Amino acid sequence: MTKLSVNINKIATLRNSRGGNTPNLVQAAIDIQEFGAQGITIHPRPDERHIKYQDTYDLKPVVTTEFNIEGNPIPKFIDLVLANKPTQVTLVPDSIDTLTSNAGWDTIKHQDFLTEVVTEFKRNNIRTSIFMDTDFARIEATAKIGADRIELYTEDFATQYGKGNKDAIKPYIQSTELASKLGLGINAGHDLSLENIAFFAKNIPNLLEVSIGHALISESLYLGLQNVINMYLYRLNVEC
Repeated sequence: MTKLSVNINKIATLRNSRGGNTPNLVQAAIDIQEFGAQGITIHPRPDERHIKYQDTYDLKPVVTTEFNIEGNPIPKFIDLVLANKPTQVTLVPDSIDTLTSNAGWDTIKHQDFLTEVVTEFKRNNIRTSIFMDTDFARIEATAKIGADRIELYTEDFATQYGKGNKDAIKPYIQSTELASKLGLGINAGHDLSLENIAFFAKNIPNLLEVSIGHALISESLYLGLQNVINMYLYRLNVEC
């Protein structure tokens, strides 16, 4: 079964646009779980342009499914994760001024640094995942780092699939097969949507989790949040 973790950054963006607490991020997380999602993902950034650091502390008591915190492991982020001890931390190499995540880690260049960070999180019983491109050498380096999982960066697949190029799935299949042989679990995220999720999940073996935010929240404006969550669950685990 592939779990659906809903990234609620965009709900926080809407809240922040007017100040105050509407929409209520904590209540949204409670509702999303009641609607069937198996996880909540947040990605706090240093400028707090969507998820605020305090949101993490507010969400921790109400997330009864899997709590996944994404981000670049700068000291402030590491302290936040260790203070809240989520189910999973996903390490993403986004710079301070990055609009959205746009590349996976170079786990060869940053192997020593990532090994230190992963070791600290695992010492605190936090599952670790590293945001990755479909690069065999870097996936092999990730296994040496000691991470539990990789999260495949799926923007290229989504872009090519939207153009009708279904062969864009091939490097993801090959990368997944390699990662599985190395003992790494498989997550995926970025630009996955109702349009492409069934095809992706059907073709990726041992897909444990997808993290979806921007598309899911956008689709919910037209179709409703509860309905969209159930549409994703159906595509992930029935159509596949």
